Amino acid sequence: MTHESSPALRSFGTELRVFPMGLGCMAMSGVYGQSDEAEGVATIQAAIDRGVTLIDTGDFYGQGQNERLVGRALAGRRDKALLSVKFGAMRAPDGSWVGFDGRPAAVKNFLAYSLERLGVDHVDIYRPARLDPTVPIEETVGAVADMIDAGYVRYLGLSEMGAETVRRAHAVHPVCDLQIEYSLVSRGPERSIWPALDELGIGVTAYGVLSRGLLSGSKIKGEGDMRARLPRFTGENLVRNERLVATLARMAADVGATPSQLAIAWVLAKGPRIVPVMGARTRAQLEEALGALRVRLSPEQIAAIEEAVPASSVAGSRYAEPQMRHLDSER
Repeated sequence: MTHESSPALRSFGTELRVFPMGLGCMAMSGVYGQSDEAEGVATIQAAIDRGVTLIDTGDFYGQGQNERLVGRALAGRRDKALLSVKFGAMRAPDGSWVGFDGRPAAVKNFLAYSLERLGVDHVDIYRPARLDPTVPIEETVGAVADMIDAGYVRYLGLSEMGAETVRRAHAVHPVCDLQIEYSLVSRGPERSIWPALDELGIGVTAYGVLSRGLLSGSKIKGEGDMRARLPRFTGENLVRNERLVATLARMAADVGATPSQLAIAWVLAKGPRIVPVMGARTRAQLEEALGALRVRLSPEQIAAIEEAVPASSVAGSRYAEPQMRHLDSER
């Protein structure tokens, strides 16, 4: 293991350069149980002060509460942040999911409300959170392109879409990055999506790099923690997966890192255009995650990690089966 103090920026598309790790803000709005808004704001501001540029949110996180939180955190720091916003997922008053809307008029409506909640005049990267099966992707990204032309958006991003859909979208307007789950135990994008992105010069924002805390040994925190409904955290699956986590912890100790840092360092090592998105919701978690930038893995170490913690050994899918069926990236 070697160390570096000044990490090189990573490329999205042809012109955009970003800090090698981003901050995902979803966890600051209750999906893992109660969260502290003041600590969330402080964590976002600490990340920006440490050089993190990509700040990721979604208009449906906390039914808009997360955007308001991010907006407060960016006050006085807007010019230092690359603001990434997902749109389109719809929720009922009880918080349940009721579908996705990718119609052009809806895209522009979602953006209008996001700009208001965030308190900004533009979004840097705007991306449909999922593919709307009833609307051609060309129409959805065409609406984003209109908003780019109007100055309300700078770049088009995508989320959880397969190689064919990415190609179709990119033909309408250049795509800067694809946001998709990718970790030591979720390696599906390597099969067909990574080759397409490499060919097109598209970057990656990788979320779920700790498999929602599984790889760090995080436990379900009670009522309101969405992981209680995820296959990898339930029953015999969890028992089996904890054995993999124990193996990762031993390997992390051998290189002087925490399991979280080793898991993030593995993602960082898998490609120069991959930017892992940290799900930190406290400053302490942020500092631990940023420590992964000091871990440089050799090809031999990478191979050893993959052999000891093979993705094929993880028990359970990353989402419940109904959600998996709706993911374009899994087709």
